[in-house]
Amino acid sequence: MGSHRRPAQSGLDQSARGSTVYVLSALSAVATAATGLTAAPAGAAPQDRPSGTRAEVDRLFEQAEQATEAFNKADERADKLRGELADLQDSVARGQERINTMRGALGSLAGAQYRSGGIDPALALLLSSDPDGYLDKASVLNRVTARQAGELTELQRAQRDLSQERAEATRKLVDLERSRKAVARHKRTVEDKLAKARRLLNSLPASQREAYERASRGGGRDGIPDLSGAGVPSSGRAAAAVAAAMSAVGKPYVWGANGPSGFDCSGLMQWSYARAGVGLPRTSQAQRFAGRQVPLSEARPGDLVAYRSDASHIGMYVGNGQVIHAPYPGAPVRYDPVGMMPVSSVTRV
Repeated sequence: MGSHRRPAQSGLDQSARGSTVYVLSALSAVATAATGLTAAPAGAAPQDRPSGTRAEVDRLFEQAEQATEAFNKADERADKLRGELADLQDSVARGQERINTMRGALGSLAGAQYRSGGIDPALALLLSSDPDGYLDKASVLNRVTARQAGELTELQRAQRDLSQERAEATRKLVDLERSRKAVARHKRTVEDKLAKARRLLNSLPASQREAYERASRGGGRDGIPDLSGAGVPSSGRAAAAVAAAMSAVGKPYVWGANGPSGFDCSGLMQWSYARAGVGLPRTSQAQRFAGRQVPLSEARPGDLVAYRSDASHIGMYVGNGQVIHAPYPGAPVRYDPVGMMPVSSVTRV
């Protein structure tokens, strides 16, 4: 998130140079916030405090976005674990059914042997009215006994496999519960940061609050900027993703959402490329590795632009020094200069 209130740059080189200016400005703003909100001198001018409050709001929005990406990652892991657990539970159920069938077959065969083998085999041969027929039956019985031994070995192996699958399912269940707790924890963190930011905004005088809201919408740049000479997308799928992202301009920022009615930053990228038939990871940290990284000076429409050293924010380059992104709560999907924040990588999908 961060402050997005810098004037638009006309091209990539200006935007890249603007990133350095942004870093220095952001550090200055944070220092001002720390001074204004924690240990402001008794003689500090009242007009200095709104500036510090705005910087603190920006900082809280940035922290909320970092927590949002952590929430997305934990939620993605929970979904994966649910699928793995369901597969394991199905496998356990099939294994138990197989074991039950094998036990039934072995039990029936053992009963038949017991009923037919109640006397000594030599005495049975002596008393038999058909010795040749008896010997034939004995031969068959030996083969059945050997098969029974093989089936018993198979049963024991199946029981061991089933035991291992049950133990794995138990571990997955523990992991899933841990992941659910992580999701809930990150959700609370996001909600706390956003609530605090909103309280700080509400503490500003009306004129200051309105000025901040205007600035947070990029100075009223709600329409399409000048994209003449924007360049050609790197591929047909990149062109389709750009078209999808453009269609989302004006949609609200909704943390944890990946469309179609609302988006967070990585959710917008995932949704846009899904419209082009390309599956992207859920988080911005993973999306920066979803293709080949290129220099900022070589960015083409459709490339993913990750921001900050931790890649906690991401947007889509659309040409002429502009990106489309979902900034933060209260600021809808919009165009902004590519150098609005420090760029950490550019990825061609």
